[in-house]
Amino acid sequence: MLGTWKNAGSGKGLTFASDSPSEIIDLRISLTNRQKGQCTGMARNGIRRRKLYEDIASELERRIHAGDYAPGDHLPSERKIMEEFGVGRPAVREALFALRKMGLVSVKSGEPARVTTPTPDILIDELSGVARSLMATNDGVRMFQDARVLLEVALVRHAAANATPEDIKALLQALNANRVAVHDRRSFNETDNAFHARIVEIAHNPVIDATYSGLSEWLYEQRQIAMLHPGSPQKAIDAHTRIFEAIAAADKEAAEEAMRAHLKDVVEQYWSVWEARLSLQG
Repeated sequence: MLGTWKNAGSGKGLTFASDSPSEIIDLRISLTNRQKGQCTGMARNGIRRRKLYEDIASELERRIHAGDYAPGDHLPSERKIMEEFGVGRPAVREALFALRKMGLVSVKSGEPARVTTPTPDILIDELSGVARSLMATNDGVRMFQDARVLLEVALVRHAAANATPEDIKALLQALNANRVAVHDRRSFNETDNAFHARIVEIAHNPVIDATYSGLSEWLYEQRQIAMLHPGSPQKAIDAHTRIFEAIAAADKEAAEEAMRAHLKDVVEQYWSVWEARLSLQG
């Protein structure tokens, strides 16, 4: 049976009390004495003191991983968590928010948090804010452009070596949809991305799917701007055709060469349009 958490007093932290003395665990969690204005950010030795909600989140996370709560189960109500840990509602809500960011729980108004199964998409979502900040600079854009090349070249080689007849059929359908949309910029952008995403899907790896989805979202502006370059849509169609033919022929070298050339063109088109815009503004 689980014991109970108790506030040991001002500045002394939380302790875990059990019916068995051998199960008593002193967690040494630092608490804030706001009335006396004590600092909770850093200890004197320079080591950051953990905040109260972090320790609550850590304990709930431990219980989830230990199987105390399975996916689909509800955690105890906020009030019960408050009573168990001897803390106020703000600390509990911060702890639940932290668990939600980790993809461990879903939180809906009016009901206890529910345990969920983490997915790769959670990881990418957590990186989105940082990614957008990096993309605000030219150097950041170049880093993501390089990352896309590294990822898609590896994936197109994998596709050429592993694509099944069903994969080839689906990729051809994506290519044909892209061809039909060549004169509709919005539809072309969507089908262009769908063609590349279909190559990614051949790997059958949710982590890679989520990574590509994140890169695609973060480089959305690049696709929009590159498409303004004269002849860009038709160049992309021609490149996609060469990529498809190489994958269908199981030619890894040709697939890599076609993908590298295609992405090099996209990058050059982007910077050409970007620099032209800057010269007009100047």
